[in-house]
Amino acid sequence: MATIFLYEIAGTAMLTLLGGGVVANVVLGRTKGNGGGWLLINFGWGLAVFAGVFVAYKSGAHINPAVTMGILTSDATEYADGIPITVGTTLAYFAATMIGAFVGAIGAWLAYKNHYDAEEDPAAILGSFSTGPEIRSRGWNLVTEIIATFALVLVIQMFGNTPHEMGPLAVALLVVSIGASLGGPTGYAINPARDLGPRLAHAILPIKNKGTSDWGYAWVPVLGPLIGGALGGLVSIAL
Repeated sequence: MATIFLYEIAGTAMLTLLGGGVVANVVLGRTKGNGGGWLLINFGWGLAVFAGVFVAYKSGAHINPAVTMGILTSDATEYADGIPITVGTTLAYFAATMIGAFVGAIGAWLAYKNHYDAEEDPAAILGSFSTGPEIRSRGWNLVTEIIATFALVLVIQMFGNTPHEMGPLAVALLVVSIGASLGGPTGYAINPARDLGPRLAHAILPIKNKGTSDWGYAWVPVLGPLIGGALGGLVSIAL
């Protein structure tokens, strides 16, 4: 349990620190990266995953409850070397990634504090913390998140079955690919903790002009990735 909490909190915090940081750099005013575009965000998130996986190596580097769900529904017997699949370890992964995502989001906010204070657009502020759809249709937004997370988890499972020397870089490139290909409709949360933890941080932090945290949409980037992750794990058994 100590290994799970220490490494998953640290790895997920690194993920949302760098991931939230690249979005803040692009969407907030008067930053060096303002207007850098969607591909900069895609590559920034991919490299955030790259860093997070290295930090959380000892716990298996889930840094995403959807990955935990995918392993749970696969034919695996352990989450990582020496960490059996039990109710307790499953809940520990969920809790640790949520805490880490929350902490990392606060770190990104501190790094861009002056820019948040100067920003007047509530949508830009919220968008640097959590995801939101370009066309709001919760049912179809849910479908998008399921498909994108299914692709993430299934391919990650296949990485474990095929010899390669790419390590975390393989997952990083996969995240860039998903963002570029499937991220347009919803902003590709593909990770319940990545969205919900920073959304909670947005709700409690004293940010000027921040507006609502859009709780009416918040269930979509939680439920969709959990369903997609579970499906990815199930399909991996047959491959």
